[in-house]
Amino acid sequence: MALAFATVDVFTQRAFAGNPLAVVRGADALDATAMQAIAREFNLSETVFVLRPENPSHTAKLRIFTPHREIPFAGHPTIGTAVVLARDGHAGDAERRELVVLEEGIGLVRVGVVLNAGSPAFAEFDLPSLPEKCDVAVPVDKLARALGVMAPEIGFANHKPSAYDAGLAYLFVPLRDRDALSSVLPSGEMWAAALGGNRQFAAYAYTRCPDQRAGYEARMFDPATGMAEDPATGSAAAAFASVVERFDGPGDGRHVINIAQGRDMGRPGLIRLEVEFSAGRLHMARVGGCVVAVSSGEISV
Repeated sequence: MALAFATVDVFTQRAFAGNPLAVVRGADALDATAMQAIAREFNLSETVFVLRPENPSHTAKLRIFTPHREIPFAGHPTIGTAVVLARDGHAGDAERRELVVLEEGIGLVRVGVVLNAGSPAFAEFDLPSLPEKCDVAVPVDKLARALGVMAPEIGFANHKPSAYDAGLAYLFVPLRDRDALSSVLPSGEMWAAALGGNRQFAAYAYTRCPDQRAGYEARMFDPATGMAEDPATGSAAAAFASVVERFDGPGDGRHVINIAQGRDMGRPGLIRLEVEFSAGRLHMARVGGCVVAVSSGEISV
């Protein structure tokens, strides 16, 4: 059978930047083995398979695959797929706003989509649940060796390594400047050794961004599983909300933090993280970004 697919670039306002995504529609007849094979064929950081929702009041059910495994949640697949589904049947609208409700492994994810004719779409989702702190501690010297940086380059201001999970788990490693961030060259073997063989955590290195458009710049790797660098990582931005809470303490109310990512890969992207604090605690977080259509067609299975 032939299934329709679309590819989009997420967290960017121009094609061939940000994070690419493949979205395969009408995938109800596929089993996990077939989905994994198709994800390997596209060989993008993630491929989404759209199925009929279990609850007819929802928009769709999603299954998300990397080239190596299925994952319960990811940011750029959520945003990119929501835009693809919102655009179906509405390509000519001058402007349209939709709420897309997606069933994912993590649970229900609500995504607000804004479509504009002739310009990139924008979508943002509320975190299904706030990030949870992970009980992991890695000595700075081991982190430095695993990431290919010098130990004194880890940390700035009051920021120090921390770990949080908002659907996927990340070890957040602050680096003192842009040069240190650009020099990161992770070793899968050393990363696994630093974590004591625990393959749960991906590495998210970040620094303050001197560029006025963003507060932080980041790079994301999953060395233990052999994953290459990711251009723009929405699930990490979601968990980063707790990094902001812990180290920045921006005060009650709503705040927007823009995170630049992908420059060292030649795929610059920008992620919008909106956080709300009440009584000094993180109350809400939302991740958003622009989406650009790239291609469409059919895949035979």
